[in-house]
Amino acid sequence: MSIQRFHVGPRLSETAIFNKVVYLAGQIPDDASQDIAGQTAQVLAHIDRLLTEAGSDKSRILSCQIFLSDISLIGSMNQVWDAWVAEGNSPPRATVEARLANPDWLIEVVVTAAQI
Repeated sequence: MSIQRFHVGPRLSETAIFNKVVYLAGQIPDDASQDIAGQTAQVLAHIDRLLTEAGSDKSRILSCQIFLSDISLIGSMNQVWDAWVAEGNSPPRATVEARLANPDWLIEVVVTAAQI
């Protein structure tokens, strides 16, 4: 079986697919001037777009890792997450505080999903 890669750059690919499993790179906000709710919405929109492109969707997420620059932001992040997550399909998830590559980013999310 071959590995498919999408949006390949010199440092990383945004998506890799192997054996009907979709692996996304860490997704970050485009507009880091927004608060955690705005940044979370941007990241989740990126995930939706990439999963659709890979023949999957948020109801097929197998695993999710959320990195927050400040764990005290989890409540506001969870409000956006809860409105987004596919009802009855909440994936296994870990949420941790981490120093992110850009100090203006408040969130980064890594997802693995099954193809449809």
